[in-house]
Amino acid sequence: MADLVLRSRIRTSLAKAKEVRSSLEKLITIAKKQNISALRRLKADLPEKAANKVYYELALLYKNRPGGYLRIIKTGERKIKDGSSLAILELIKEETAEK
Repeated sequence: MADLVLRSRIRTSLAKAKEVRSSLEKLITIAKKQNISALRRLKADLPEKAANKVYYELALLYKNRPGGYLRIIKTGERKIKDGSSLAILELIKEETAEK
């Protein structure tokens, strides 16, 4: 999860992508509150560098967005080993247009 926050895009299995999306979206929603309790919660769940990026950058980027901070793009199946479905998980960078 910290790699996704720091790099903004990772390639992983579809099952892991769905799990990480749910967890990280909850943490971003908590960070949008912008209080000390939210920062402490982030630092408990993420390494300090990733927690700071979520609190100080991502929460401000998504402050007007009601949810859906991550995108999953299916890329096919793994050719070797188990043949599991692969996906790219990325943070959405564009802001919503205000009405």
